Amino acid sequence: MPVDLYEPFKNPITGETFRCLSLSEEAYVTEWLLEPDGYVPFRHIHVHQDEIFHVQGGETRVVIDGREHIGAPGQTVRVPRGVRHIAYNNKPELLRCVVEYRPALDHYRVMQCFGGLTLDGDVGRRGIVNIPKMMYFMQEMNAQAVAIPSFVPAPFFGLFMRIFHIVGSTAGWDKLYRKYTG
Repeated sequence: MPVDLYEPFKNPITGETFRCLSLSEEAYVTEWLLEPDGYVPFRHIHVHQDEIFHVQGGETRVVIDGREHIGAPGQTVRVPRGVRHIAYNNKPELLRCVVEYRPALDHYRVMQCFGGLTLDGDVGRRGIVNIPKMMYFMQEMNAQAVAIPSFVPAPFFGLFMRIFHIVGSTAGWDKLYRKYTG
């Protein structure tokens, strides 16, 4: 059965909970909850999408290209596509955000794979999902909604995706891809 993103899923290591609120061609919209001391595990770049944080409760600190932006309830923090960033819970209370990814592209399917790995506990000690498998999935679907860790140059990321696609094809990861995406 495919991962239903309208049901919340949680990464117990990072303290993040995700739940899809809506999907259209224009945007993939998700509820993002981040516990106190929770974190996004690495700085990253959304290659083809803008990421927009609408703060509902708590306070977020988003570092965009080295500049800090604070979002309080009722405020919005926008991260343009192609810009490195990372978000934090800035208060000792639950951070509640509605996050938009514009345009939606294939974000739902990418998140099904991310959610599947998370739900299966296939995450490292810092809470990062299994990177080789995630890269296999993105290459398998020819993903457009790609988030690249900012410490990996884009050409190397593309090369690693192709390499892990070969590895995953021989290791039978297509079964997981079908399990997560249906």
